[in-house]
Amino acid sequence: MNSYPDVQLYIDGQWRPAADGRALAVLNPATAGQIGTVAHAGRADLDAALAAAERGFQIWRRTSAFDRAKLMRKAAELLRARAEEIARLMVRENGKPLAQARIETLAGADIIDWFAGEAQRSYGQVIPSRAPDVLQITLKLPVGPVAAFTPWNFPINQVVRKLSAALAAGCSIIVKGPEETPASPAELIRAFADAGLPAGVANLVYGVPAEISEYLIPHPVIRKVSFTGSTPVGKHLAALAGQHMKRATMELGGHAPVIITADADLDLAAATIIPGKFRNAGQVCVAPTRFLVEDPLADAFADRFAEAARKLKVGDGMLPDTEMGPLANERRIPALEALVNDAVDRGARLLAGGRRIGNEGWFFEPTVLADVPVSARIMNEEPFGPVAIVNRFSALDDAIAEANRLPFALAAYAFTRDTATATRLGAEVEAGMMTINHLGLALPEIPFGGMKDSGHGTEGGSEALDAYLETRLVTRKG
Repeated sequence: MNSYPDVQLYIDGQWRPAADGRALAVLNPATAGQIGTVAHAGRADLDAALAAAERGFQIWRRTSAFDRAKLMRKAAELLRARAEEIARLMVRENGKPLAQARIETLAGADIIDWFAGEAQRSYGQVIPSRAPDVLQITLKLPVGPVAAFTPWNFPINQVVRKLSAALAAGCSIIVKGPEETPASPAELIRAFADAGLPAGVANLVYGVPAEISEYLIPHPVIRKVSFTGSTPVGKHLAALAGQHMKRATMELGGHAPVIITADADLDLAAATIIPGKFRNAGQVCVAPTRFLVEDPLADAFADRFAEAARKLKVGDGMLPDTEMGPLANERRIPALEALVNDAVDRGARLLAGGRRIGNEGWFFEPTVLADVPVSARIMNEEPFGPVAIVNRFSALDDAIAEANRLPFALAAYAFTRDTATATRLGAEVEAGMMTINHLGLALPEIPFGGMKDSGHGTEGGSEALDAYLETRLVTRKG
């Protein structure tokens, strides 16, 4: 893996180019130069993947949970052993600093291990009957072949949750991987293939997202859909799945509020949440974005945020002192510039950043805005970049109202020393995930998912396997 590969499709246990030979360019966001290609799947490739997934399901559903878990743990160990090389591929295609890419890859192995354990705990029930000679039991059975659609911001993390849950449940899967960042998810699939996963159980394709989703989701072979991405696309795919009575897990966009009360530990809040804002250049669905700070701390927190943003080392993710890499694609730059300019035009104060860095690659300054009116676009649209909003509040009721104002409800954060306040925030802030006084999201053993327009279902914790299993009742007399 010393050089970037030309990434192929993985169908029915074989790495192969697209049937018609098409390929897409893969660019390095730090230079905007081409580093490789990725095979572009067409209809013939999708048909081959569907047929393979159907055959693979018949094999995998009959494989014992013990043996499924054993193979998954072997894949996890292979991923750990290859983590350094995979992380370097991820930096080249995604741009994030090497340390973050390494953490993501190793965390992927932990997720595989977690789901391997859950594979052996997908229990049914014995239900007490009304008659002494009647047996009532429920069976937990795999729902069938899965179509999974994953984004570019976390090329390992977003695939591994869907892949691991499907395999743990006994399902086969077709992963539609991200064209911008294809090599690292391909190496994840390779770990499973090298661990001995039977042909057809996991398949990997790339191509035009709309073409692939519009073909796979209605297809009768597919019985379950999992998607991570924007809310508008997620709503469309969920509706398409609903038309065909397919189960769907949707992990969609966010616009996470951060409530910091006057009694909060300012040093703890700043040290914890500011790096979290600029992780992966802010291209994170759970990124803290709307900072709502109580009046006595508002100015001090905003000044500290702006100072940290100005000092942040931005550069090529391969350089050892880089703290934030480039945006993943060129289209994010004008999108962020438009949001910042709109906010300033409406009266917001620009405390730091706000501009593109240089003319090579897709770098953007870490940016802090203050006193942003609710009418500004950035207060209503997910920025998905290294831009933070610091607004003030006087009453906790107002902060909670602002946190709940948007239809997004994925993640929320808070810092307070008061137990009663923490309890109230946990109960009243509308978010699928709330973390108070620390960053406690995305561990394998806890739920990961949103509410309202941020989607439904979870991709973490013990509940994550439920969407890949169907409950079947068997009742017998005598």
